[in-house]
Amino acid sequence: MNAIPLRRPTLLAAALGAGLLLSSCTTTPPAASPTPVSPAATSEVPSPSSSPAETAARAGNATPTSTPRAVATGLEAPWSVVFRNGTPLVSERDSGRILDLSPDGTTRTVGDIPGVAAVGEGGLLGLAVDSQGRLYVYSTGTDGNRLQRFGVTGEPGSLALGQPETLLEGIASASYHDGGRIAFGPDGMLYVAIGDAGRRDSSQDLDSLNGKILRMTPDGGVPGDNPFPDSLVYSYGHRNPQGLAWAEDGTMFATEFGQNTWDELNIITAGANYGWPAVEGIATTGDFTDPVQQWEPTEASPSGMAHIDGTLFIANLRGQVLRAVPVADPSTSTTYYDGEFGRLRDVTEAPDGKLWFVTNNTDGRGRPGPDDDRILSVDLALQ
Repeated sequence: MNAIPLRRPTLLAAALGAGLLLSSCTTTPPAASPTPVSPAATSEVPSPSSSPAETAARAGNATPTSTPRAVATGLEAPWSVVFRNGTPLVSERDSGRILDLSPDGTTRTVGDIPGVAAVGEGGLLGLAVDSQGRLYVYSTGTDGNRLQRFGVTGEPGSLALGQPETLLEGIASASYHDGGRIAFGPDGMLYVAIGDAGRRDSSQDLDSLNGKILRMTPDGGVPGDNPFPDSLVYSYGHRNPQGLAWAEDGTMFATEFGQNTWDELNIITAGANYGWPAVEGIATTGDFTDPVQQWEPTEASPSGMAHIDGTLFIANLRGQVLRAVPVADPSTSTTYYDGEFGRLRDVTEAPDGKLWFVTNNTDGRGRPGPDDDRILSVDLALQ
């Protein structure tokens, strides 16, 4: 099936303000700067004047307010962290291990995911937990990328994985562009971000799962209201999406690695075409959905993302920053901890309301410090 060009949808114009089409990415001082622990840089692209509703929403944005402290150290290329009944579970890309994290910072192996083929960017990647406490795992196997579900038994400190149930397999994999982030949306459906695995044209091919964001039931079925009949494809034209998050009103956001020009923050809508490989960043031609913000890859390489109290927090690898984007004005952003902790892979909200972010300096591309890799925790306050 060939891709059908889709016109840009109207993206929450009432909530976000009209005219979010961006033409450049410049650095300007913010109108009202947060007070981070370390110097923060703010980037902004041209946008219309803020409405009173936007100003009020932005006043409630979550902001880091304390010195980050390590809650875990000595990890090996950690990729994803989720919470199951309050217990943190961590995936390690290359070792294939699922770890649980004790309150004192010690780790224990819950289980080894069988058949993980860790080559380059592939390996044990995204995790998600459903309402029944089952663990969903996205990983690279010898026959491609796959999505599996595991029952979990025992109590914290003695958790164990059951036998794998494969929900999806045979997705083309490579040593790069495997995607890998999985997350449950507010609709109870499971979303899966999949890269193009270097097969550029697959992103526009609706018969391929590569270069897509998928939407499925918790059992791996096709929801009846998906945009393409009998297809898991929810959006297409992606290069390597790796961050998924939803605002309080249900707006879906995704981060995406560009090639040489622009990394992206996109608002995801059902059936939309995000342009790759015809376009990278904001389109100059064609009926593609444009990002609401873009960055040069050296400043970003955005991976995991979390929404907390009106703010999208994005972990950046090459940029080595934690980036905060206000949902009310997603064409702007503020950066924290520039280079202080190296490469950042994932970010999430802990049960106590603190922000956790994951370093990724042992992944073969970073410069590990003596305690790397780490999970760090920081307090948040509403501004």
